Parts: sequence; structure tokens; C-alpha cells
Amino acid sequence: MKKLFCLFFFFAFFASCSTDDDAQKEPEPTPPVSEEGLPVRAVDISAFPEIDAAGTIFYNAKSQKEDFLDILKQAGVNTLRLRLWVDPARGHSGFEEVKNFSKNLKARGFDIWLSLHYSDAWADPGNQARPESWQQLSFEALKNQVYNYTFRVVEEIKPEYIQVGNEINSGFLFPEGNISENPDQFKELLQAGTSAVREANPASQVIIHFAGLENADWFFGQVAGVDYDIIGLSYYPVWHGKNLDLLENTANSLASKYQRKLVIAETAYPFSLGYNDWTNNIVGLEEQLVPGYPASAEGQKAFLQEISDIMETSDAGIGFSYWGGELVAWNGPESTAGSPWENQALFNFDHKALPVLQVFNQE
Repeated sequence: MKKLFCLFFFFAFFASCSTDDDAQKEPEPTPPVSEEGLPVRAVDISAFPEIDAAGTIFYNAKSQKEDFLDILKQAGVNTLRLRLWVDPARGHSGFEEVKNFSKNLKARGFDIWLSLHYSDAWADPGNQARPESWQQLSFEALKNQVYNYTFRVVEEIKPEYIQVGNEINSGFLFPEGNISENPDQFKELLQAGTSAVREANPASQVIIHFAGLENADWFFGQVAGVDYDIIGLSYYPVWHGKNLDLLENTANSLASKYQRKLVIAETAYPFSLGYNDWTNNIVGLEEQLVPGYPASAEGQKAFLQEISDIMETSDAGIGFSYWGGELVAWNGPESTAGSPWENQALFNFDHKALPVLQVFNQE
């Protein structure tokens, strides 16, 4: 998902990528979604290990204390998305945490969706810094490192879905993988990652992830020769526009033109414009909302229902992932280093499950 994650977490957004003529074969037609409903009803809960370690308590819709993961499971969430950083400063979202958490989640019946950032911290269209330990590598060594790192992750975790890069509008692993400066090298690095997935665990489905709608057609045209399965789009009204019809049209056009399945890889919406700690929130103004979808519990639910309906009516749409569902104000009500997202979580300011969770439990 990452976005301007307030003074501490997020950054920017930008543009797109490039092509060459290698192995450009026609992909198989995209199969329609099954009659049993969307196969991907996901929530990104990457920060949950940290939030859980702080002793945070969650409540179900009946205001009863309940295990966070049980609440999600009973609501119909079937997939959990986790970011993976190479060498994070505090260990959270690093390999060992993600591997152990994934094992726990699989044991509880969830599919795993990994978002590989190929960075030590947030990666998004405006920020794609190499990991510190990879800084001195030559391009060939970097390409090998991408392959080996990705292979290890996939072989040991065996995720059902995996992104090779996070919101790679402008490329990844800068400067070598910067699309505008080194388009051929970008594509070689991307293919190294996707090849590693295929060889480590062919059952894992590869997602290429783009943030927003503008330039998406150009971007996916540039990576047409790369081996991947699913188009992933981030869609946040605050950054990507408030036109849900445009989202639907863009999604259908991309899926049809490039013959791939498509998933909304990140989305979220506020249930309030208020705040529950002293950390500035990303969304807090009426002008940031989609007309007809107020910042209320029912407005949040209606927004996600529309996202689900767009995917359900598309021949290629396979589902959606709600970003930051766990990001309540866990660090205390006066924290300036808490959550800039608590008004967009799936739980209210009392940590009680919101009506939006009902959207996940629809066949």
C-alpha cells in the first residue's frame, strides 16, 4: 500500500517503465471469476506484530474482547498481505518476523500475500532506495542478489501471492532500476525477481503493482514481456482521484488489453475525520472524500462495497486488499509517533470491529 505514511511512514507517488523485445509471447486468456465470489478478500496487517506486542486489545462487533485474527477470519477475510523489508532498522517487517508470522497465519487458514519492497524501509513511486547492504553491488551482482533474495523468500514462505516490488511506477532499486534513467536495467531486475518466484515455488502468483490510474496503461505496456500473473493497482481517493467510474473503466481496460487478472492491491477509506492520538492523519478533510461517501462507519462500508462490486462485475477482477486495517492508535492517545491511519482502520477508536468488515463476508 506506501503512501505518505505521515512524518514517519510514507512518501510520494510518480510515474512508469520500459520494454524490450525478449520472449514476448501472448499470455493465456484471463479466466472469469468463479461463481463463489471473489477469491481474494485481503487485509494488509503488516504492523500487527508491533501492535500486538504493545498489548493492544481488539473487540468484535458485539463489543466483546476477541482475538484480532479470529475477528478477521470470522468476517470472511481469506488473505493477509504483509510487507517485507530487507534489513529494517527495528526488525519489524524483516524476514524472520514475516516468515514466522506467515507460518502462524497459514496455520490459521489464511493465504499469504507478500509485498517485497527491495528496500530497508518504505518503497513507493517516489522512494525506491536500495537496501544499505546492497549499495556497493555492481549491476550484475545486484541482479543476482534480487534473484537469490527473492528465491529464498519464496522457497521458505511459499506465499500464494507475491509482489515483485511495491508500487513500482517509477521503478525500483534506484538508480539502476529507475525506469526513466535505466529502462532496460529496470526490466532485467524485474525479470530476475519473477524468474526466482517461478523456480522457487511455481504455485505462487506474481503481482506487478502500480499506484493509481494515471499512466497505468503505459506502464503495463512497458512490462508486457515480463512473466507475471496479476495486475495490482493501488487506489486511494486522496491520491488517485475520486472517480470510481474511472477506476472501473481503467481496471477493465487494463485486464482486457493485457490479458491478466486484476486485483485492487491497496485501498482504504475513513470512518471519521477525527483522530485518536496526536499523530497527524493522512485523511482529515471533507475535500478528500468521494462525493456520496461520507466519513462515517456506513460511508466507509459503502466505499469498500463499491470496490468489491467493481471487482465482482469484472471478468478479470479477483478481489481487493484493504490497507492498514490494524492501524489503530496503539501507541497511546497523546503519541506523536502513533498512527496516521486510525480513522481508516477496520476498527473504531475503541478498537471495536466496524461494519466495513461485513463486505468481506459476501459470496
